[in-house]
Amino acid sequence: MKPVNLESIISSINMGLIVVDSDGNILLWNDWVVKHSEIPKNQALAAKIETVFQDAPSPAFLSALRSALTYGLPVVLSNALHRSPLALYVSSEKHIKKVRMHLAIAITPLPIAHGKACCLIQISDSSTSIKREKMLRSHSEILKRDATTDSLTGIYNRRFFDEHYKMALGQAARQKLPLSVFMIDIDFFKEYNDYYGHPTGDKTLIKVANALKAQLSRSTDVVARYGGEEFILMLPNMPEEHAMSFAHRLRLAIWDMAIPHLKSRISQQISVSIGVSTYDERGESHKHLLVDAADAALYKAKQSGRNQTYYAPLCEFKETTDDA
Repeated sequence: MKPVNLESIISSINMGLIVVDSDGNILLWNDWVVKHSEIPKNQALAAKIETVFQDAPSPAFLSALRSALTYGLPVVLSNALHRSPLALYVSSEKHIKKVRMHLAIAITPLPIAHGKACCLIQISDSSTSIKREKMLRSHSEILKRDATTDSLTGIYNRRFFDEHYKMALGQAARQKLPLSVFMIDIDFFKEYNDYYGHPTGDKTLIKVANALKAQLSRSTDVVARYGGEEFILMLPNMPEEHAMSFAHRLRLAIWDMAIPHLKSRISQQISVSIGVSTYDERGESHKHLLVDAADAALYKAKQSGRNQTYYAPLCEFKETTDDA
């Protein structure tokens, strides 16, 4: 039985192994390092770790190595903070553009040899794991976006609005600030789809969504597709006296696009009806009715002839609901 050849074992390991002494002289340089550094053993051995690579090691690596040699404590350089501290490459093919490898490095003090402290530097290729992490993160972001975004219009969907609305309403109550909600419906959109076809209807929904979104100026403002041809907006810190003027602005933004609608019963172009309601301290005990109040206001706007806005004070809507 042949004795185990330690050198062949070290050479066959699928990771980089370098040993340096306290002066930075290289004592071990395995085949993995040869392959990914393009520096042969006879050139590396006895050379200084600071100068052997094509590009100098990062200051963080040299500092970690000095610390391990001085204090005899192991050090780990994670790929999250130190992507490529050594000039090692993914491919050593001459005709392929060299790409620096993402590395995970562990520096371990070894027993003193020949009166000098030594360190073993273990190097792993983390490029694959980083790529996998990026793919997983990208997939997670796509899933998150799909869960909160309307697939047709690209604005938020009802699920996102419902969750965000609860938080915004709670924050408005805590900070004693107003919160206005706008329910918007495209007038006679069924007739529009029947006459122009659903593909054209989808394009119009996208245009309306973009026009509404363009009116928002703060990161806290939210516009969402509530269902079908209905949209909902939520604007924190917008008091009652400003809500109606903003609603008129929304209505005109759609009207000014002048999208033809020959089957509308009130005009020859696309229009919207808007219902508005505002929460403030006066409606504290009935704040949960805010969306219902805006929806009731939308119904009134339709009853009154469409292509207009209607405001329903939350306190009055509360009284109507209680009477019912």
